[in-house]
Amino acid sequence: MTPSTDSHDAIVIGGSYAGLSAALQLARARRRVLLIDAGVRRNRFARASHGFLGQDGRSPGAIADDGKSQLLAYPNVRWQQGTVSQARASEGGFRVDTVEGHAALARALVLATGVMDELPAIEGLAERWGLHVFHCPYCHGYELDSGRIGVIATSPMSMHHALMLPDWGQTTLFLNDAFVPDDEQGRALAARGVAVQTGGIARLLDGATVELCDGRHFVMDGLFTMSRTVLASPVAEQLGCALDEGPTGAYIRTDAMQATTVPGVFACGDAARAAGNVAISVGTGAMAGAAAHRTLIFG
Repeated sequence: MTPSTDSHDAIVIGGSYAGLSAALQLARARRRVLLIDAGVRRNRFARASHGFLGQDGRSPGAIADDGKSQLLAYPNVRWQQGTVSQARASEGGFRVDTVEGHAALARALVLATGVMDELPAIEGLAERWGLHVFHCPYCHGYELDSGRIGVIATSPMSMHHALMLPDWGQTTLFLNDAFVPDDEQGRALAARGVAVQTGGIARLLDGATVELCDGRHFVMDGLFTMSRTVLASPVAEQLGCALDEGPTGAYIRTDAMQATTVPGVFACGDAARAAGNVAISVGTGAMAGAAAHRTLIFG
């Protein structure tokens, strides 16, 4: 690699839970690490994070802030606030450029770039996202206290939500003109005690009240829906990493060690899974960081 005053052993792109975890492994291996973070966490709308051992019920921001403080206690770590515009192979490794005009070189890359949620176009839904409308039952179902739960259908894939959620409360599936259950699906819903409401949704009101286009109102304690996910950064595709198509969108293909299809590039967190949560992101980040360290040793 061409010598540079801004050269590192590894660059981690993304400073949320997966990126922090990956960078921590590299830091503890006494490698020079640059972490570049745009400062936009996917779960920034949620009041609390659940299901992460030792952190259950804490603010997502507080968990991330603690992680950042612990990481930056290592003198071999540098944190850079910024948005990566391009990543490409360079002599002996990779070059990363940011929108802000900075450039850096490294022998290994970890992509913890996350995804963006494209929400159903229903009036009142976006401002309730993470507060009264959710996507993960394991993250938010328990707090609804076995209450009235609505599932807003976006496609036949919403059957998965509808069949899971009765374990967390009295479930109603709002078809919202997204699909019509066939006979087998109808029997499965009935067996799980799921009520089904036809017709389009006009808007969401109050906390989690559903108003249908025909004027009917259904007061719910919480709502679940499936967003469409989009990779939050183009860098994986720029580098030539293969993608796989999941039920809600594309994600970066990785092996059991979080290696992508491009040697020297690893990926973790929501960008590298069909679905995930904070605990899973931290786990995949730890694996990606350790694997990136090994590639620095063994190639």
